Amino acid sequence: MQTLEVISVNLWQTLISLLNLVVLFLIVKHFLYKPVKKVLAKRQAELEEHYTTAEKAEADARADRLAWEERLSGANAEADAILQNATELAHSRSDAIVSEAREKADGIVRVAQNEAELERRRATESVKREIVEVSGAIAEKMLEREVNVEDHRKLIDSFIENIGESDE
Repeated sequence: MQTLEVISVNLWQTLISLLNLVVLFLIVKHFLYKPVKKVLAKRQAELEEHYTTAEKAEADARADRLAWEERLSGANAEADAILQNATELAHSRSDAIVSEAREKADGIVRVAQNEAELERRRATESVKREIVEVSGAIAEKMLEREVNVEDHRKLIDSFIENIGESDE
């Protein structure tokens, strides 16, 4: 009967093996499974935190980029406005300088015309005086007589009037 004992199932040995398996499972669960599960949960939380931080940084970068582009377009518009104002100011200053130069030139021309007119009048008066003197001398010699002052003045005045009319 020895063959039966080898094949037979010993209930106590099976129970002890099962109990041994349960104790071993509890020990492995307590010392290995729970710490590994905690480490995995911690790593999962860190990964989620990293993803959240990265998404937040990406959103901040987009917002900063949009703000920068907006500021850049505002700066471009401001630069264009400043350039346009400077151009308008330069044109107005240019126009003012040109008009001032024209006014000065017109003033110089007027002064020159006035001086020319004054010189012409002086020359005319000088010529008239010389004519009066010469005509007086000629008249005196031609008449060789004594002309009274009143007749002399009338003669000179009529001569001057005739000369002034023929000049003009």
